[in-house]
Amino acid sequence: MTRLGYQIPNFTYPGIASNDIFANLVQQVRAAEAGGFDRLFLMDHFYQLPGIGDPDAFMLECYTTLAALSQHTSTMRLAALVTGNTYRNPAVLAKIITALDHVSGGRATLGIGAGWYELEHNAFGIPFDTFSKRFEMLEEALNIILPMLNGERPTLHGKHYHVTEAINSPAPISKIPVMIGGSGEQKTLRMVAQYADESNLTCLASEIPRKLDALAEHCERLGRDRSEIKVTKLVMMIIGRTHDEAVAAVDAFVANHGWPPEVVELMAPRMTMGDPDEIGAAIRELVDLGIDGVTLNLVANAHDPEMVTFAGEVVSAALG
Repeated sequence: MTRLGYQIPNFTYPGIASNDIFANLVQQVRAAEAGGFDRLFLMDHFYQLPGIGDPDAFMLECYTTLAALSQHTSTMRLAALVTGNTYRNPAVLAKIITALDHVSGGRATLGIGAGWYELEHNAFGIPFDTFSKRFEMLEEALNIILPMLNGERPTLHGKHYHVTEAINSPAPISKIPVMIGGSGEQKTLRMVAQYADESNLTCLASEIPRKLDALAEHCERLGRDRSEIKVTKLVMMIIGRTHDEAVAAVDAFVANHGWPPEVVELMAPRMTMGDPDEIGAAIRELVDLGIDGVTLNLVANAHDPEMVTFAGEVVSAALG
């Protein structure tokens, strides 16, 4: 279960050229382990997301990069936050997760969701389909991937996917935990209750109690013990040793990305910003709301390894 996860959402850093990106990532993940982070996440996207950068900003493919970074870490589990199910054949994804587990010495996790970023689907020629159809595809995919990860040879002839005694050999080294990302109360959290070990919420803090109630209702209806599922929260965090240092980091990030005032206004409620006392209070509030763990992305200052370690130490202390 994720207690303190570290997500890398961005590969465009001030003063770092494209051929130096990976070297910086290695510094980041080593700093994250030193700071107490227990899980490393990459976004599974091909274009940068709105609000973080332009579509043509640097973006490395998720699983290739995770496999490479596994060679520079020793304790953190590794996953996408989260894989877009639409991007890969589910049987192939099961093989990818298994390969990641082997090259990392048994540290892979499956993080998965239905997929949502229409621009990159259209640009890459990947069918986007309707909201409902993407969730149908995700459920079919889970009924292929999970049996394959558990040593079975599934046969499924569904509306969207077809496999016949799909073999996954060698089997994973570890029992692969399953995280489903998203906050949809009717579809996503029902799938969490039915298939997952962990839920990662992306909602505002004020919405957490309602999401947890919805998850509990699905568990009760399906006969699942709610205590078996851990609920974590993705937090976009900008930390400074002082409040003014955090504000300066935000200002520099906004200036570097050319955000207009309306984007700043949109993103502000989704950021947790401040000095260690402010950050600690915000994390304790999430714990009080029922969150079991948090995953941070340090979108403004992750390229500074000292700040990565610092953030981990501050948040780990707040989690208790």
